[in-house]
Amino acid sequence: MHRAYLGLGSNQGDPVRRIREAIRMLRHHPAVRIVRVSRLYRSEPVGHRDQPWFVNAACVIDTDLPPRDLAAVLRRIESALGKAVAFPNGPRTIDLDLLMFDDQRLSSPDLAVPHPRFRDRRFVLVPLAEVAPDAVDPVSGETIAGLLRRCPDRSAVEAA
Repeated sequence: MHRAYLGLGSNQGDPVRRIREAIRMLRHHPAVRIVRVSRLYRSEPVGHRDQPWFVNAACVIDTDLPPRDLAAVLRRIESALGKAVAFPNGPRTIDLDLLMFDDQRLSSPDLAVPHPRFRDRRFVLVPLAEVAPDAVDPVSGETIAGLLRRCPDRSAVEAA
């Protein structure tokens, strides 16, 4: 069994409903066992600021799937929920990111684990620190709580 950490986000349509539906779909997948889900957070947009605030969450799962297969499951859930992204850092209907997978490091054009930018994003670290403060980033060796304390991003993230 593998331990994986996921980030969820949406700011189009009904973001709360989409995130809850994504979690429901994960919960019903036969190869996924949800261990813990964070509260929902409202997050100020980062990058392209002229868009609605996001709703973000994080969850910890156990799975017997390898990273690429888990990423494919996440893409199928996004597709089922109508994923649409106008441009990088722009509005999105749903986004499911594989943040970490055990202590593995993978880098290819289609999958990077750990997620290459999660350490610098409060909208990822705040919910992730709620559900896995002692999890260790395999690249930096820092705990999630430590990464959050030192995060250079000062954008607003508040409980929804």
